[in-house]
Amino acid sequence: MPFTIEPRPFDHPEAAALVGEVQSYYERIYGGHDGDLMDATEFTPPDGLFLVGFLDGEPVACGGWRRRDARSVEIKRMYVSNDARRHGLARAVLAELERTAAAAGAEQVVLNTGYRQTDAMRFYEANGYQPSDDRYGHYEHIRGAFFYAKNV
Repeated sequence: MPFTIEPRPFDHPEAAALVGEVQSYYERIYGGHDGDLMDATEFTPPDGLFLVGFLDGEPVACGGWRRRDARSVEIKRMYVSNDARRHGLARAVLAELERTAAAAGAEQVVLNTGYRQTDAMRFYEANGYQPSDDRYGHYEHIRGAFFYAKNV
């Protein structure tokens, strides 16, 4: 199973299809889409990047980062399609997001996830992310939103 990771514009059809899957997942577990609206330009180098992971040539994973401030970036839309899970693909995408963020000058990566995504919380903690009291953005005041940070 060859797995490759390639940059794509956030609004590229392959990326958009995976982001649509993410939003469908949020609908199932939370009853609605993620309200943190994003503009494709936020994920455009040098202040952002969006990656798509391909398994045997098919787009099955994604994730992006956008500049938060001079020293940090925020990861958004980390996702692996159901049929491709449990093969280490999320770990590979996350590592590439961290690598490219550090190469772009980031010292810290932050993210948030929701209370119904316990697998995501365990995943991020297993990959060195620590719970953070630095609440920000759309979910800053939302109970059930969990924030994480990692120095890169």
